[in-house]
Amino acid sequence: MNIYTIGLLWVLGASAVAATIAVVLQTKFGWDDERNNSSAGSVFAVVGGLHAVLVAFVLISLFDAAAKARSDSAEEANALVAVHWAGSSLPEPTKDLVKELSRSYAATVLNEEWPRLREGEPVATSGALTLERLKNVIAEAKPDGDWQESRQAEAANQLWQVYQSRQARLEAAGKGVNSVVWFALIIGGIMSVSFPYLFGGPNLIPHVIIVVALTATITLLLFAISQMENPFSGGAQVNPDAFRAATERLL
Repeated sequence: MNIYTIGLLWVLGASAVAATIAVVLQTKFGWDDERNNSSAGSVFAVVGGLHAVLVAFVLISLFDAAAKARSDSAEEANALVAVHWAGSSLPEPTKDLVKELSRSYAATVLNEEWPRLREGEPVATSGALTLERLKNVIAEAKPDGDWQESRQAEAANQLWQVYQSRQARLEAAGKGVNSVVWFALIIGGIMSVSFPYLFGGPNLIPHVIIVVALTATITLLLFAISQMENPFSGGAQVNPDAFRAATERLL
């Protein structure tokens, strides 16, 4: 079952519940008093407006986080290729070790770390240990001449970029939406959906349509937030395409 089917089920289920409640209240209590519409409308405008602002802020933040995670992953992969290329100019056995460790790190990210990032689980230390070995190999190289010294410095600088981008990638997977913010989103959504029940009016069908439309909209937005919490899974789904491309260039 894909995420679109799940989202549709969310919306349909919430809309059906809201519509049922609206019909029951209207039928049982004869909700036709329009005198409280003005006061209820002013309160609803405040509650709905605040909830809309919070939802927009959270969604924009998650969109930015997903874009940054994609950018950080690309920078990490490109920097790893740059380490490989710079290390290719260093003397033996450093050159072969740099190539071997670069390939090993890319394989670790693809085969071990990315699946755990999708599940929101902490990654193992094997990738960090590989980078540590790579750092030591570059630092212990014995360059012959200015050219190789410049290549050694370039490899060290690019490796630092790999470290930074890797840390940003790992942090992006563990952020998500704070539990306090989720509480505010859910309570605000319930309040926004509940307020239309306070509005009076003799016509049942337009009232039900309004309730269903509002419920469907809020449910859809909350579903979108839940799907974008982890940029490596769900609707965001940052894929390791940059590392797949890097692996081809590390041959």
